[in-house]
Amino acid sequence: MKKVKKIAAVVILALVSLTVACSKDDSNDNPEDNGNSADQVREIATNGTWRISYFFDTDQDETSDFTGYIFTFGEDGKLTATKGSTTITGDWSVLDDSSNSSSDDDGNSSDDDDFNIFFPVSESSDFEDLNDDWDIVSVTANKIELTDVSGGNGGTDFLTFEKQ
Repeated sequence: MKKVKKIAAVVILALVSLTVACSKDDSNDNPEDNGNSADQVREIATNGTWRISYFFDTDQDETSDFTGYIFTFGEDGKLTATKGSTTITGDWSVLDDSSNSSSDDDGNSSDDDDFNIFFPVSESSDFEDLNDDWDIVSVTANKIELTDVSGGNGGTDFLTFEKQ
């Protein structure tokens, strides 16, 4: 059953990616297309508050681990997740891989930007699962879609933030 869910998630992401790719305007004048620069992604992320609408960790949907948390991406690189009186603080950044060598640290080509998230291990094991140098699938003013292929087990993770 887990394999079926995983295959379904990969197929859905492929269809979404194909739809976005087919409708993409080749100009980078629109900050809501897939051609966002690292600066544009940072500007979009820092504009407002976000929630995790989807988190698939290698072999299962773990979105419910973050239900009720509101995420704020600070211009100072601080990332806060707040739920009631609970606040978890970490760091975030978007790095432009075009300044790196021909291969980045996750083995992908250098033409993608990395959306980095780091929560201290002592904060929460759920939040530790978000720690990664995520590849950006798409960014709009209301949604940030990220993915990561694990180096160890080859599993694929998906993370989606939606504007509150």
